[in-house]
Amino acid sequence: MRFRIRPVEASFYDLFTEMANHLVIGSGIVARLLDPEADKAALADQMSDAEHAADDTTHAIIKLVNSTFITPFDREDIYALASSLDDVMDYMEEVVDCAALYGITEFPEDFAAQVQVLQRASNLTAEAMPRLRTMKDLDDFWIEINRLENEGDRNHRRLLADLFDGNYKAMQVLKLKDIVEAVESAIDALESVANTVEQIAVKES
Repeated sequence: MRFRIRPVEASFYDLFTEMANHLVIGSGIVARLLDPEADKAALADQMSDAEHAADDTTHAIIKLVNSTFITPFDREDIYALASSLDDVMDYMEEVVDCAALYGITEFPEDFAAQVQVLQRASNLTAEAMPRLRTMKDLDDFWIEINRLENEGDRNHRRLLADLFDGNYKAMQVLKLKDIVEAVESAIDALESVANTVEQIAVKES
């Protein structure tokens, strides 16, 4: 651990935890898309509110970086972590918004498994963020996120194979592909979060 000659601003830890909790809310909204009876427009509105709340937290992090002399870890890592967390939320909003705009009520069979990966990775991220304060017990986090990302890649390939096997009309393929790709991007962004946390932990050790 690096020697510090003065206390650092501890609010960063709270803000990163807050940001990750937004992801838990967002992934829960994505999961509700799986209910054929769900009001997709209402879910899109809820997701928009959740994304705006996440944006507020991101802006608070950036403002704090710019006004703090001693940060808990390197500024570029703070920017990278905040950006990756924000990217996850943006991709989740894209998923829900597209489902509402396209009027999607049914998804390919493997889509539920992919959403479960997204939820699991989001929950793990929310559990990990408070541990940034001590930098302890974080290796299990990035290892499991990497495993989940690999699982997500396999799900993604199966989903694409399903979409292009002739069971869907061309326009439906295009609509579903947008949604499938956005979920994949959200999972990839969660891996970027984990990679950044690993880099921070290595530097701080």
